[in-house]
Amino acid sequence: MASTTASWTQDILIYGANGYTAELITELALKEGAKPILAGRSADKIAPLAQRHGLPMRAFGLDDPAQLMVGLAQVGVVLNCAGPFSRTAHKLAQACVQAGVHYLDITGEIEVFEDLATLSAQAKSRQVMLMPGTGFDVVPSDCLAAHLKRRLPDATSLTLAFQASGAPSHGTATTMAENMHKGGFVRRGGKLQAVPSAWLTRDIDFGSGPVSTMTIPWGDVATAWVSTGIPDIEVFMAMPRPVIMGTKLTRHMGWLLGSAPVQRAIKRAIDARPAGPDASQRAQGGVRLWGEARNTAGRVVTSRLHTPDGYALTAQTAWDIAKRVASGDLQPGFQTPSMVYGADYVLGFTGTSRSDL
Repeated sequence: MASTTASWTQDILIYGANGYTAELITELALKEGAKPILAGRSADKIAPLAQRHGLPMRAFGLDDPAQLMVGLAQVGVVLNCAGPFSRTAHKLAQACVQAGVHYLDITGEIEVFEDLATLSAQAKSRQVMLMPGTGFDVVPSDCLAAHLKRRLPDATSLTLAFQASGAPSHGTATTMAENMHKGGFVRRGGKLQAVPSAWLTRDIDFGSGPVSTMTIPWGDVATAWVSTGIPDIEVFMAMPRPVIMGTKLTRHMGWLLGSAPVQRAIKRAIDARPAGPDASQRAQGGVRLWGEARNTAGRVVTSRLHTPDGYALTAQTAWDIAKRVASGDLQPGFQTPSMVYGADYVLGFTGTSRSDL
């Protein structure tokens, strides 16, 4: 992208730096000669990374406000990669606002977007930008939503969908596990509406023929409302029909799936798997996105967007946005990627393409 390495890259702090996606971001930074600060709760986990890469480090938790302020001293931008973000985002974002530090993360959790939006006025008063969702959640889909709004300015309903390859990282899988018993969300009349898991199903053509999809509580149910003002929003994900049927069955087992023993068993299974896709899998992977907007007159516009592997794209977009913010390319308050960098922002990354149908 257009951003170039400069001394201000030393003002970027990556929190949760020992995580799978954070390490991909750090690798990109190192290739550019940047020296971000690596941070996290455990010095034992952060120190080996910092020593290996020759980078500065800080170790601090999020429960002690005084310790948090020390950890954020002389930092310009925080990129939070420590998920599940329902545990980390509010405390870290609130501290960033108080310290005058810009806050970014790579969440896709609706509740986190909704929560951080409530800090917008306070952030504006401090000239601080809050931009959760600077990765695959939600850069490409947010840009697609903004593009569809541009094509149909009076749209009243927005449907987004994606088809991804590859297995999730530990962090993504853990977040999914902790929320699998909670059902989903759509937006109706500008308001979030709780719905059962796999509430709606639909066959969608991402470019190679129709595939089965189901509604999921993706971050755009929150962010696309902010970006576009379209009042009715649904997000679908491609899934095999047996998986969709199984997901529907979880509607009746929420109490069991959310129980401590089952959660522990699921997380043990997650921890036993690889941390995430390896370099070869990321290189071969890709994501297809599809979006549709409608107005009250019945006009429909549809677009597709193809991107590289979601984790590879996350590393690129999150690091690029961190650099942009560190160099002053920002807008104070709660923001989404397309609101600050435009509907075409994602097209600046190698391997992305968009088509209007």
